[in-house]
Amino acid sequence: MKAADLFVKALEAEGVRRIFGVPGEENLDLVEALRESSIQLIITRHEQAAGFMAATWGRLTGEAGVALATLGPGATNLVTAAAYAQLGAMPMLMITGQKPIRTHRQGLFQLVDVVDMMQPLTKYTRQLVSAATIPARVREAFRRAEEERPGAVHLELPEDIARDDVDEVILLPTEYARRPSPDDAALVQAAEAIGGAKHPILMIGAAANRQRTAVALRAFVDKLGMPFFTTQMGKGVIDEEHPLWLGNAALSDGDFVHRAIDAADVIINVGHDVVEKPPFFMHKGRRTVIHINFSSAEVDTVYFPQIEVVGDIAHTVERLTDALEPQAHWDFSFFDKVRDAFHAQLAGHADDPRFPMHPVRVVADTRRGMPDDGMLCLDNGMYKIWYARYYHARQPNTVLLDNALASMGAGLPSAIAAKMVHPERRVLAICGDGGFMMNAQELETAVRLKLDLVILLLRDDAYGMIRWKQGEMGYPDFGMVFSNPDFVAFARAHGAHGHRPATADDFLPTLQRAFESGGVHLIDLAIDYTDNHRVLNEEIRQLSAAL
Repeated sequence: MKAADLFVKALEAEGVRRIFGVPGEENLDLVEALRESSIQLIITRHEQAAGFMAATWGRLTGEAGVALATLGPGATNLVTAAAYAQLGAMPMLMITGQKPIRTHRQGLFQLVDVVDMMQPLTKYTRQLVSAATIPARVREAFRRAEEERPGAVHLELPEDIARDDVDEVILLPTEYARRPSPDDAALVQAAEAIGGAKHPILMIGAAANRQRTAVALRAFVDKLGMPFFTTQMGKGVIDEEHPLWLGNAALSDGDFVHRAIDAADVIINVGHDVVEKPPFFMHKGRRTVIHINFSSAEVDTVYFPQIEVVGDIAHTVERLTDALEPQAHWDFSFFDKVRDAFHAQLAGHADDPRFPMHPVRVVADTRRGMPDDGMLCLDNGMYKIWYARYYHARQPNTVLLDNALASMGAGLPSAIAAKMVHPERRVLAICGDGGFMMNAQELETAVRLKLDLVILLLRDDAYGMIRWKQGEMGYPDFGMVFSNPDFVAFARAHGAHGHRPATADDFLPTLQRAFESGGVHLIDLAIDYTDNHRVLNEEIRQLSAAL
């Protein structure tokens, strides 16, 4: 067989079921090997979108998603997706082609040192220089991608290596790797700090978004009566309808949740690292922070935990739950006050009749239209803050947002991958008009794959997040406004269904009909962001400060 066939067999041995990508002529031997394989090749319309899909596949399954691109421009188009997966801790393998490395006659045409380019963006990147190295390189790439902390890896398969003949096939077995248990002394120190605290609080971050960890944390909270809050990427680890939920740290400061953080003398930080914007800043001697994660803390000027418990998160939480009992001296009365005020403020504007729609009404109607296991896949824009703060996630990994790289253009590709992982669930892509147009071509991919998928396009005809920040800094409104195509006609031109609600009351019925009728639907919904400053910067700060 050819080395390309061996490469595909190595992928099959790793359990790869789908590859997302845009092939080039340097990949043709690999594409031919895929034709005869059990792996489905999903052709996308842009390599960046393929990378977003592969990363989301990895995020939801824990198994490295795979993206394919050719050399040069195809490989450079994967750069943003590589950073997306690496910063967001999503396991992903990128495969790129390359010119023959022994001899070629094209000079420097399309020649980029892709391995060197990927070095700072991945956990592992290698050029395959011999067919004999393929099994080991593939096994190591998957091991690196999937072990905690997960991330992006890259393999380059040159054209001449892919065509080499292979006499013997020896694939390496996938190993069973058990994560290390936490240190007993560290557990004792953490338990003593929590037990001796007066106002302990639990913070849940992205690395806790694992099914077993979610179960362990729910048991911890229920046994100890411990109030908790989440980072943006920790949403849904524990049902946010839980009576002890204090909110989401969607805003940098000044929110109700920050009043609770300020009142805490011990913060139990489960699964958060400084890649995601910190929801609190540490000050020397202010409080005790306990870092619970798969790896040690990355110390920063704003984050230097006093106690670290390193090891499998779920096992650590289970051990702490066993070691602790509710303490009579714990005082959560101020946290209760914060929670009541937070929920009262959340209810405002949930039925606002204005059109274009108020963001809170959009979020509230979205929640009304989604089942508990329905999945939101958010692009990046102003709406992300409103959804992170106001949308109650009921299950882990049902609100897929990116608060690490925070790249625009990921919403639709992420939703396509999510629907392929969970075809039985309702999946809603939520995009601004700016982010949607960065990968709008993948509408054709969704239609071609015959997915049942709804895209909620929130249209304000501007780069709304940056426009808001521009105003907050006191600058004139300049350079952020653009025009848009007719999105309903755009959807129909791709074979999808297009809708444009004309009133606030039209939105929820339109959303429900779209899900019920099947196929790909795009809802062009006008949104009113004029309340951004008043609500997010004035009302919330004033109400929380009054507690």
